[in-house]
Amino acid sequence: MSVQKILQGRVPIDPQTVDAPLTRSATFLVVTIADTHKAVETVRSVLSSIDRLSKNVSVRDLGASFSCTVGIGNDAWDRVTRLPRPEELHPFRVVRGEKHTAVSTPGDLLFHIRAERRDLCFEFERQLLESLGDAVAVVDDTEGFRYFDVRDLLGFVDGTANPVGQDVPESTLVTAREDAAVVGGSYVVVQKYMHNMAAWERLSTEQQEAVIGRKKLDNVEIASPPEGKQQPHKSLAFVQDDKGKVHEILRDNMPFGSPGSEQFGTYFIGYSKELWVIERMLQRMFVGHPPGLYDKLLDFSTPLTGVAFFAPSADLLRKL
Repeated sequence: MSVQKILQGRVPIDPQTVDAPLTRSATFLVVTIADTHKAVETVRSVLSSIDRLSKNVSVRDLGASFSCTVGIGNDAWDRVTRLPRPEELHPFRVVRGEKHTAVSTPGDLLFHIRAERRDLCFEFERQLLESLGDAVAVVDDTEGFRYFDVRDLLGFVDGTANPVGQDVPESTLVTAREDAAVVGGSYVVVQKYMHNMAAWERLSTEQQEAVIGRKKLDNVEIASPPEGKQQPHKSLAFVQDDKGKVHEILRDNMPFGSPGSEQFGTYFIGYSKELWVIERMLQRMFVGHPPGLYDKLLDFSTPLTGVAFFAPSADLLRKL
């Protein structure tokens, strides 16, 4: 038996692992940093030791696939890291279509916390916020959960277009070719979408499938209409560059919500080695391709937030 097999399930997942396993539970925590020198020093200290804080929790159940990935936003990068800026890092850009808008909202730090057990996510977040104290203010704290066979609350399988195998690091991790100063890091974009379930459920299954571009029951892809016609979500979320090369991103979306408060949503989180890929995807969705033929899913799903971050490598984070 290989060493890797022996150690599997007995060591924590490495910090800043973008492609950590899809889990049953996740917390998406976005905070802003107070405008004081003391606050920045506190944040820097916590981030540089985030691997030790993670181990405090992950060691309690090494089979629970606990992980935490930290993203640093545009306004916080220079203050916190004192390192060269990732070349593409900038605030989330508002995307205005004829009918729908991808909004931009505050956020200095993202903590993407994942585990098979909800209590591990809870305990890590508790210890994290206790360590950060009044150095930060929480602007969004969303608890995600796996819904049946990785479906969203609209009833469709989510994440089918994700890269697999060696395509994952090739799609998500910056190399020296893109930006030698931040090799091993990844751009991260988050958006919190709320669904109008009443309106969605008034559609027939066939109408829903036409919006998504896949069969609802078995996830089989439906052929897209000819170029120039209204495209489904799965086609508008597909990105090619000007030379025809396909560019993938890694999504780790999670449903969230509360039936009692009539909140039903999807927390979108996308990792990419190049921020422009996600930005072009959002342009295609909100403006349309061609312009005007926007993603009809947006008639039922409204983004409440929009923030861009850069998740540095674990080595870079330790050096803060």
